[in-house]
Amino acid sequence: MGAAEKKVFIKTYGCQMNVYDSERMTAALGAEGYAPTATPADADLVLLNTCHIREKAAEKVYSELGRLRRLKDGRPDMLIGVTGCVAQAEGAEIIARAPVVDLVVGPQAYHRLPSLIARRVAGERPVETDFPTEDKFDHLPDASRARRAPAAFLTVQEGCDKFCAFCVVPYTRGSEVSRPAARIEAEARGLVERGVVEITLLGQNVNAYRDPDGVGLAALVRRLAAIDGLDRIRYTTSHPNDMDDDLIAAHGEEAKLMPFLHLPVQSGSDRILKAMNRRHGADDYLRLVERIRAVRPDMALSGDFIVGFPGETEADFAGTLALVEAVGYAQAYSFAYSARPGTPAAGRPGVPEAEKSERLHRLQALLVRQQTAFQAAQVGRTLPVLIEKPGREAGQMSGRSPYLNAVHLLAPAELSGRIVPVEIVATSSNSLAGRLVSA
Repeated sequence: MGAAEKKVFIKTYGCQMNVYDSERMTAALGAEGYAPTATPADADLVLLNTCHIREKAAEKVYSELGRLRRLKDGRPDMLIGVTGCVAQAEGAEIIARAPVVDLVVGPQAYHRLPSLIARRVAGERPVETDFPTEDKFDHLPDASRARRAPAAFLTVQEGCDKFCAFCVVPYTRGSEVSRPAARIEAEARGLVERGVVEITLLGQNVNAYRDPDGVGLAALVRRLAAIDGLDRIRYTTSHPNDMDDDLIAAHGEEAKLMPFLHLPVQSGSDRILKAMNRRHGADDYLRLVERIRAVRPDMALSGDFIVGFPGETEADFAGTLALVEAVGYAQAYSFAYSARPGTPAAGRPGVPEAEKSERLHRLQALLVRQQTAFQAAQVGRTLPVLIEKPGREAGQMSGRSPYLNAVHLLAPAELSGRIVPVEIVATSSNSLAGRLVSA
């Protein structure tokens, strides 16, 4: 009789790239005999795939490790690992502060997980946070082999060379590296063969994508659009400075490229943008939005905003409100600034917390009004909706519109994975209600 199957539980924090990385780790560990499990209590190996972007991210990880310690007290053979950006930023400190942790693995070393587990079994507590010379994607199994959902993420680029003053990504993910287009296409074809009809291309600075042969993101999109059965393409996250003419043109020419773009600006004040090292001004951003909408008039925009960056005045914040009014966002993410250790802005004098909170409240109220207006404008339209999974109610299915809105409707389960016409009949705070349109 063979050895008993081992089980792995991965808890994923943060961005879509971490979701994709967790899938790749699951695939890599599957080759070593680990099957995924839904609860840490059943696992022989628990991995926390962490994010370092949000405030107190590391403290949330340590709180989770405290809960896992109680599990491990009853199961001393359980292995616990910390992966991702908190692992990269705080490697040795995690080992020192949390004895329950068996191994620490940065985001560029996931392909080394099997050997690191073996080293732990041999008595070490390995910390792997170097940026290896080899490409992890050359060594990780293709996660598309296990994919069944109709929408999938596909990492095409990692790292960032922009060095925004508030951001840890260049320090935790490293410099910009783009995967070869041929490998991306092969993985995309594998996903489509397994039922995927929508792919979101991922990168910390995805529109800076340029593979070793000079293929840019627009050319990659066109290459993937030629795949039969792949009906929708998205990409995230973008930097305004890398929206080149070819990529803008692709939005007007390629029907499979969805009319939804996450294009963070962070602030509407040129003075604050300079302090952030963003290397663009508010007017540059507004002109860019005009160019994009000139080729794709129905483009829905999403953005990121930081309120209360060091040195921000009420006049600076008024510039942000004015920019938001000018753009009109379908959705957006906004946060009060919090210092990330090791970033250039971390030591600068801050804006008082009460002012940050009050400004954030005003910005979010404006963004909610814009999101509500965008969703209300969809009522009465018939949109192509990708049906993805069962909804919460009996007989209900949920899916996504071209504009990434969640849509709920009564529909048979066999429509999962298909794009069908849906009349939008109502809107709620975060989703749309629809009615299936008969063919």
